[in-house]
Amino acid sequence: VQLQASGGGLVQAGGSLRLSCVASGRLDHYGIGWFRQVSGKEREKILCISGADGSTYWSDPTEDRFVISREENTVYLQMNGLKSEDTAIYYCGADLFDRCDLGTVGPYTIWGQGTLVTVSS
Repeated sequence: VQLQASGGGLVQAGGSLRLSCVASGRLDHYGIGWFRQVSGKEREKILCISGADGSTYWSDPTEDRFVISREENTVYLQMNGLKSEDTAIYYCGADLFDRCDLGTVGPYTIWGQGTLVTVSS
């Protein structure tokens, strides 16, 4: 499977964006996670959705302002109440064994190209 992330851009603090992660194939068996990374820092997990049953996991850094959802071969990240500290490159990744519950970056072996989100204060 290949992933393509899109939807980033420049937004004012308090605004919203919806990111999309389009997969080249079915997602029934994969865990799809959204992550973000700031230059010089480790990739940070945000939300994951299970391919098996649509269960969602994580969300600490975003304090429930972000919501993950899936529709056919696309996984969305709805981001509301954006803050300047949300500025980062956002990536979607696939875990081919659907292990969202592990909560680590390691299982994600397939990545989209990243989409830049810039939040101005």
